[in-house]
This record gives sequence, structure tokens and C-alpha cells, in this order.
Amino acid sequence: MNEFKFPATISSEEELEEFLSHPYESDIEFLKSLQGDILILGAGGKMGASLAWRIHRSEQKACSSCRVLAVSRFSSPGSKDWFEKRGIEARACDLLDSNQVRSLPRFENVIYLAGRKFGSSDRPDLTWVSNTLVPAQVARTFAASRIVAFSTGNVYPLLPLQSTGSVETDAPNPVGEYAQSCLGRERMFQYYSHENQTRCLLYRLNYATDLRYGVLADIAWKIHQRQPVNRSVECFNTIWQGDADSYAMRSLAFCQSPPAPLNVTGSEKITLQEATEFFAKRWNCEVQFQGESCGAALLSDASKCFSLLGKPQIHAEQLLEWTAQWVEQGGRNLGKPTKFEVANGRF
Repeated sequence: MNEFKFPATISSEEELEEFLSHPYESDIEFLKSLQGDILILGAGGKMGASLAWRIHRSEQKACSSCRVLAVSRFSSPGSKDWFEKRGIEARACDLLDSNQVRSLPRFENVIYLAGRKFGSSDRPDLTWVSNTLVPAQVARTFAASRIVAFSTGNVYPLLPLQSTGSVETDAPNPVGEYAQSCLGRERMFQYYSHENQTRCLLYRLNYATDLRYGVLADIAWKIHQRQPVNRSVECFNTIWQGDADSYAMRSLAFCQSPPAPLNVTGSEKITLQEATEFFAKRWNCEVQFQGESCGAALLSDASKCFSLLGKPQIHAEQLLEWTAQWVEQGGRNLGKPTKFEVANGRF
């Protein structure tokens, strides 16, 4: 039985953000037992806001004295205000600047979300610096902290479509420079964990959904606008961003040295056919396809995550329904496609 009753519809960004950040009972119980404050690095990205607010709301319900600090460049107008209006302490910091990183307070718990994906083919040098040099600076600076370091399932190779997904014991085999740099990010945290006994966890996520972006949103908007859908990659995993946020916070309990990876995604493998048929039937239209299947997909098996932290609260059927509703009502699209259909690693 779900511990949280989810809404039948989500009709506005305010409702979406409220629900994404609504803490589960497991989140509240975790905050009651957590020792130390929480620093969120890269909080200005797609997941940082909902994660910070979920932690803050969990802390309030747990009557905890945990301090939550959201750190980002906050380069977009009003982005820092979003946090502060919700009672979340926020601080501007360019993580590429080692002096600014060293000026941050030393919290016992760090959740590291920073990274670069989009445009990585245009500026591979910036991708490598962002995904390897910055993690090295952070790992050195917060050597005494517990660190949940966001990574990606892209460190694994693409697998045959019938596969149940890569598991944590599988050897990485990243395709393309973006994925290679993400493995480099993991190696930085692993190195400094070995050197300094820093407790870490490598959080391999793919793909989060919050309705304004995600694989299902990519597909739904294409069909709704009668645009062709690329069928190069014919199946995928996805997870409700609220569930991914909950896992990220509670993963702090499993940081260790040397660090272990943890696959984080939904419990279902969704086929492109299932998703396209759902939306096409909903809008009484035919699906246009382009391209040919590569016969492989990026798939992860998150059984270890479920055994440690429980199964996701929100499942694929509900995500499809919410996504359709969101698109129908003209909900905002962040314009940040997942590029799940890319099979050659060039993002």
C-alpha cells in the first residue's frame, strides 16, 4: 500500500511543485535520525529545487534542527528567490571556482547534483571540466562529509531490448564523451574516498520525470503536436522525480568508503510502443515515426535500491496519465529534452 495518497490531476506548476516536494513518512522518519546539516550543491538544476524543498519540509515535520543550504550559481533571474521564499537558505557559488568552493561551510552531509550534459558535444572541454575537475574540488573540500554524488545510468553500455537492465556489479562501458566524463566524475569521488576515507554513494539515475521534462514528456509533446517520434531506442526506464528526490536524501544512510553505486529508476521497463499507443489513443491520432531501431537501449535494474529504500510510490501508469493531462492543458515544457533516443552518446 502506498504511504502517500497522490492526486488524480496536477493542474498547475504550483500544484506540481507542491506534490514533488511533499515528504513521505519515510523521509520524515529519516530526518529524525540524521545527524548533521545538509548541503545541496548544484541546487539550481532540474532536481535541486524539489529536493531542497522536500528536505526542508521533512525537517519541519520531523521537528529536526537540521540546517539545509542550497548552493548554485543562481544565474537565472529569481532562481535564488524561489528557495528563500520557501524558507530554504540559499547561497550563490560557482563550483568551477575553487576559492568559492573552499568558502562554503563544512556540513556533515552533502548531496552533489552538479554536472553538464546538454551541449556536451559542442564544448567537450567544458563538459570534462564540469564533470571531473569540479567533483575533485568538492571531494577534497568535503573530505569529512558524507556525499551522495549524482551520476547517471549512462556509465553503462546500451543493452539488448529484452534485457532487464544493468546492475551495479556490471562493468561500466560508457558510450560517448558525456558518458565517459560521468564515469570520470565517479572516479574522482572514488579516488578521494580511498585517499581520505570519505563516505560516498554513487547515485546512478535515469530518467527522472516531473511533467515539465522527461522521456514521457518528450514523447507526449511530439505526438500532441503531430510530430514524428524517433524510434532509435525502443524502451526506457523512468522514475517520478519526487521518488528520486526521496531516494537521494535517504541514500545518505548508505554512504561508505570505498563508495558503492546505486541504480535509481522506476520499477517498470516502458516500451516506446506502449507509450506512443497510450498518447495516440488519448488524442485519437496516428503516430508518425522516423529512424530505425538500433536494437538496444539504456536500461538499469534498480532492485538494490528497492531492497534498501523501498519501491517507488508512483508507477508508470500514473506517470503516463499525468503527462497526458499536463500536455492537454498546455503545461509548461522546460525545453530540456532527455535525448533518450540518442544511441551514439552525442548529446
